[in-house]
Amino acid sequence: MTDQLADELAEKIKEVSVAEFFEKNRHLLGYENPTKSLLTVVKELVDNSLDACLEAKILPEIKISVKQLSGNRYKVKVEDNGPGLPPNKIPITFGKFLVGSKFYRLRQNIGTQGIGAKGAVLYAQLTTGKPAKITTYYKGKMYVFELLIDIIKNEPKVVSKEVKENPKKEHGLTIELQLEGRYVSKGASIDTYLKYLWIANPFSKIVFDGPNGRVTYNRVTKELPRPPKEIKPHPHGVELGRLRRMASMSDARTVVSFLTSEFSRVGASNAKKICKLAKVDPKKKPKDLTHEEVERLHKAMQMVKLMSPPTDCLSPLNEKMLIDSLKKEFQAEFYTAVIRQPAVYRGNPFQV
Repeated sequence: MTDQLADELAEKIKEVSVAEFFEKNRHLLGYENPTKSLLTVVKELVDNSLDACLEAKILPEIKISVKQLSGNRYKVKVEDNGPGLPPNKIPITFGKFLVGSKFYRLRQNIGTQGIGAKGAVLYAQLTTGKPAKITTYYKGKMYVFELLIDIIKNEPKVVSKEVKENPKKEHGLTIELQLEGRYVSKGASIDTYLKYLWIANPFSKIVFDGPNGRVTYNRVTKELPRPPKEIKPHPHGVELGRLRRMASMSDARTVVSFLTSEFSRVGASNAKKICKLAKVDPKKKPKDLTHEEVERLHKAMQMVKLMSPPTDCLSPLNEKMLIDSLKKEFQAEFYTAVIRQPAVYRGNPFQV
């Protein structure tokens, strides 16, 4: 009887796709109620556009349209002047969860997980059944896709594709969604989010065409922040499990070369010191390290004094940019902005 029950339970065990998981747990992505859901969709799409422009060193110009179709149904459209995307990348970029270009890069980005825009597409699909409409301008052509997400397979499903010659724009991307939501103009609203986004990014031009009319935030500077550089992980911020995985996947010939080539601020002398403390052969292949050796290596990495990681993976504004945007939006007698020096916590740089 017990064996039969075990067999029955085993039959019910099956793999769940990432898309299916988020379909049943959409609150984890910020889709908790109609008001927050509408705001989250706008935020994810605008963040995507801003990030794409900064990556391409283009002064951002982002147009947002939120129009009520009927009752609680809205049409959200976000258009940018970024680099756009090759048409063959559109389906997987917007129709497959956990696909992105930034997850493994240690540098400041607005988005990293490969979830945000897909979450917006999924929420729209769940609440209205309508496909996402995505337009990319690429190499003198305009490509228009309509797509859905196959929930069970976590794969894009292209409903239609259209190609047009000689588009009006040279580059950029537009995404249009129909979804259920509720619009408010005060408090934690789209209006407030866009205003403070612009204050923090005064090199941007943001146009919001909402239910209450059009608002334009013109850029106050044409100077983009310094582009962040990608850095390697710092030994003090790496956990044991990750170190094990890195060692097992490394192509380095020795532990010393593994430490110097795959971590920041580790020179040959420090690498040898770590090996000596850990009682690990410095000439051993990282792939051949035992669990006990990796554990000793991890402890030794925390004991050796190393320089803090470089902070050029951050891309801060300067005080003048912040003050200029504050002056343009708020009337006051005194304005000030303070940007602290970069700091490091557990091997990860951050700045306030």
